[in-house]
Amino acid sequence: MTEAIPTMESVERKTKRRSSFWVELFVRLLREKPLGSVGGAIALVMFLVGIFATFIAPYGMNEVHLGDSLQSSTAKHLMGTDQMGRDILSRVIYGAQISMIVGVGATAINTLVSLLIGVTSGFIGGKLDLIVQRFVDTWMCFPALIMYLSVMSLTGPGLTQVVVVLGVAGGIAGSRTIRSVVMGIRRNVYIDAAQVAGCSTLTTLVKHILPNIMPVIIIVSSTHVVGAILGEASLSFLGFGVPPPVPSWGGMLSGEGRRYMSVAPWMALWPGLALSVTVYGVNMFGDALRDLLDPRLRGGLGRYSTTSMRRKRGGHM
Repeated sequence: MTEAIPTMESVERKTKRRSSFWVELFVRLLREKPLGSVGGAIALVMFLVGIFATFIAPYGMNEVHLGDSLQSSTAKHLMGTDQMGRDILSRVIYGAQISMIVGVGATAINTLVSLLIGVTSGFIGGKLDLIVQRFVDTWMCFPALIMYLSVMSLTGPGLTQVVVVLGVAGGIAGSRTIRSVVMGIRRNVYIDAAQVAGCSTLTTLVKHILPNIMPVIIIVSSTHVVGAILGEASLSFLGFGVPPPVPSWGGMLSGEGRRYMSVAPWMALWPGLALSVTVYGVNMFGDALRDLLDPRLRGGLGRYSTTSMRRKRGGHM
């Protein structure tokens, strides 16, 4: 069976369709989800602050000024200083870098693990699906924080360990969402037609399954970013996350933030506020994406799916 060689015109049409999808999605986000737009802006600002922390921070993350210890907000130190004279603003900015590394890194691992387990289990089915899902059910019986603490107590604290543990643990639990979507797509006629036409399992997954679950992947990933940031803050607060002197928002709240709460409340106020604003922004953005892309919600994916866009333009299934 020979396949038609794609022409330059067909490639351009596909590119325009994809571009139109994202433009329409962006316009709907601004028009219908103002809180989601604000949340997206907050998430983008925090992401850029994390990337360019070295250039934005007025001082080094551990630069000590003993003569300025425990100072409140001044022109020299806008958010005050800690007991060692370290600038709180600089440490909060570097804390944003840690949170973004954990959020993006853990979410990437999370997505890969969810896809590997969910797509394989949902598409193949049978005994494999039964065995895999019993393992996932057992894993989800344990509270997430207890699982994190148990694994981190074995691996030891560290940024790499936190990213891997949060990514793998969250990916196992999140695979159920991917599995349910894949099982729904698997029943469609075009999947049977692709298999009858001689497409291998890998080709079917890559060309017909993954493109149709991409909106769900985006939704799941956006929610996992929040979980990863909060997970890292919780572990650092309990002493199992990123070890000092590296500034982590959770670690800043736990150590000196609690010890000097009555004397220098700003030491806990600013990292706590930064964590709250970041989680709020990413949450609002994720909820807006879910409302716009989820096919189970009114005005969701059905309006923007690849198939519906082709129908609008007079294309074929």
